[in-house]
Amino acid sequence: MEALFYKSNPWWEESFILNAIQRDIYLNELEGYIDNKDIIFLTGLRRVGKTTLLKGIINLLLHVKKIDPKYIFYISLDLYALEGLSIADIVTEYRKLHKLPNSQMIYLFFDEVTSKKSYQQELKNLYDLGGVKIYASSSSASLLKDSQAFLTGRQRLVEVMPLSFEEYLQFKKIVIKKADVHLVESYFEEYMKDGGMPEYVLTGDISYLSNLIDNIIYKDIIAYHKIKDEQMVKDFFKLLMERSGKQLSLNKMANILGIGVDTARRFQSYFEETYLIYTVERHGKLNERLRHPKKIYAGDVGIRNLITGYRDKGAIFENLVYLKLKHKNPRYVYEQSNEIDFITDDKTLIEVKYHSVLNDNQQKLFDTYPANKRLVVNSVQAFMAL
Repeated sequence: MEALFYKSNPWWEESFILNAIQRDIYLNELEGYIDNKDIIFLTGLRRVGKTTLLKGIINLLLHVKKIDPKYIFYISLDLYALEGLSIADIVTEYRKLHKLPNSQMIYLFFDEVTSKKSYQQELKNLYDLGGVKIYASSSSASLLKDSQAFLTGRQRLVEVMPLSFEEYLQFKKIVIKKADVHLVESYFEEYMKDGGMPEYVLTGDISYLSNLIDNIIYKDIIAYHKIKDEQMVKDFFKLLMERSGKQLSLNKMANILGIGVDTARRFQSYFEETYLIYTVERHGKLNERLRHPKKIYAGDVGIRNLITGYRDKGAIFENLVYLKLKHKNPRYVYEQSNEIDFITDDKTLIEVKYHSVLNDNQQKLFDTYPANKRLVVNSVQAFMAL
């Protein structure tokens, strides 16, 4: 156990410098939570950069806050060597190793915290005893649901999204001078093709992205939910990617695959829980939201393109707009067979047209639908201004 702890926490024995590109938009938010008591949960797609952000906060504690290294403990709770140990057991072993009394303030970083089934109650116990600041991560939305409300009022959730276009340029070490603004469009098309998974953006290794998809599907869906028909799950995912940006009929999906509608609904929820897809409701009253199908979007367009091929740039562009707007809770508008892509919580009406225009009926709906603001996102410049 001692060797594992030291391997996971190299700053105990040597100077620690994080050799990774920092995502400041998240790091700045997480830094702002250091001095409050809340448990901070990072969630999002596997390999989207949650671990790097945890290490970024550790780097900040060491070099900016000047915290003694032995008061900082990082561990990935899905390690085989920790099977059978509770979070309390692990923290106790850590305190014993450094002879830290319970009164000593410590900083705990738990990667893949949902690997421990009783993590909510254990984190609550640590929180209530005081003297700890906890950051934790999980790649499963369903496992983060606190059905017994152990952590109500004690937690903040930060969802880490794939790289934005600005971050994509940063990771690619591309600086566009004002004199070369005409290059923005071509780099944006590369972004539309590659998506925003950090490691893939850095390496361009298509096998990495393929292995990531397989890992999520097999580990988080097939194995976790004990599904016997593996090919059915993979085929279902292919259909989801084909339909990204469109209204999703579970009846049609079920008919195509020869499965029940309830099974299709369950499969859809599994993919949502792993952040491979997001769903968007129709805007309107509750009965309209429940009666009408949801639209779906891929969690990352690079993953979508690997499954479907790089085609239908309009759908890819709309998907990227959704990911950028997600924090504003967008819904789609559908009236008399005409659709407007999004309306947000602040009643901004948005239609996405990649180098195209609204037809007459859409334009009429766009002009008359109640909204505080109206935007047509039809270019890279309009996208960046969102």
